Amino acid sequence: TRMNNDHVLSSDDKYISVSDESDSTGKSRISRINIETGEVMAITPLVPSYLHGWSPDDRFISYCAERNGEYDVYEMEIGKPDSEVRLTTAPGLNDGPEYDSCDEYIYFNSVRTGLMQAWRMKRDGSEQTQLTFDSNLNTWFPHISPDRTKIVMVSYYKGDLWPGDHVPNKNVEIRYMNADGTGLKTLMKIFGGQGTINVNSWSPDSKKFAFVSYERM
Repeated sequence: TRMNNDHVLSSDDKYISVSDESDSTGKSRISRINIETGEVMAITPLVPSYLHGWSPDDRFISYCAERNGEYDVYEMEIGKPDSEVRLTTAPGLNDGPEYDSCDEYIYFNSVRTGLMQAWRMKRDGSEQTQLTFDSNLNTWFPHISPDRTKIVMVSYYKGDLWPGDHVPNKNVEIRYMNADGTGLKTLMKIFGGQGTINVNSWSPDSKKFAFVSYERM
């Protein structure tokens, strides 16, 4: 119960990992659910933790977590609650981490340069590289396609919110770029924001992706 919009399927389609706020703390925790039986296994003992990625071998999760007042990117091996590793240390919010299909890079977003921008780093946290350099947009959740060639992401307009916020009920853009940061373009302008495309939703053939557009009634 009290699920949020973070939900990622395992590569074998047997499990779904989720973030929810149903325990006594009321803060987000990550769990794994067996799709066939409904059995739930808690993964992260510390809160708050917000799921974003599952490694290609289904052994690790990547997530954003607040520890000691800082929000950073973390990784943990499923079933080993003492294995949490911090991958980013830059001041400000670092969020939205997800693995590519070859387990070489983690794509994420960071506010470290002022506005929110798309970044990527090696799986071990090294070579943190900025991919977008917008002066009028705050870009969140770069989702890498299974063939590792394309990225889609959601962008808020500067001035509509603080760079570290991702709220609902805003005019936003869904944008596309090549995996190396080239070919940046806007695919559509919609009403949405938080919940529009928080986690990776590419089709297995890398030809389509799913998103949510909604209107406030």
